Amino acid sequence: MFKKSLIVFVTVVAMAGCASKGAHNAQDTTLPTPTDSSSAGIGGNNGGSPVQIGDMGNGGSDVGLFDTASKANVIYFSLDSSNIDSAGQAVVEKFSKYLQANPTTKVRVEGNTDERGSREYNVGLGERRANAVVDALRAKGVAAAQLSVISYGEERPAAQGHDEAAWAQNRRAVIVRQ
Repeated sequence: MFKKSLIVFVTVVAMAGCASKGAHNAQDTTLPTPTDSSSAGIGGNNGGSPVQIGDMGNGGSDVGLFDTASKANVIYFSLDSSNIDSAGQAVVEKFSKYLQANPTTKVRVEGNTDERGSREYNVGLGERRANAVVDALRAKGVAAAQLSVISYGEERPAAQGHDEAAWAQNRRAVIVRQ
């Protein structure tokens, strides 16, 4: 009887350990990929913002293109649109110059939407937004091999909330170094 109780106890403990580990891993897949902060401080004071190696502009004195704190790598969209506005075109221009000067650098364009609409519709809209950015980069001379696309739809909101201010921050495409 004691052996059976011990076996049941060990089995329950092992299963509990596996269950909590699985839940943790599932959470990790829904969070944005962290940037490499190992180069923080290279080329000047970046205020502790994550900047990847090789992302410093003009001699290392500028904030990097992939700096997530300044949102230099984000293009925002209007409601139900994948058209890039003039502010987005300026971001595309900066990245096209950078990618042409660094032909071995690869980026992923992540399309995102706000929470309104069905999951399927939002994944499609996120993909159209990411493809619009890729098409704009290609039109400026960036090689197709440097670019990839993924759509997260509404799954990775930049802002929590159910109002226009939050939705406007969530309608975006993010250029991420691979």
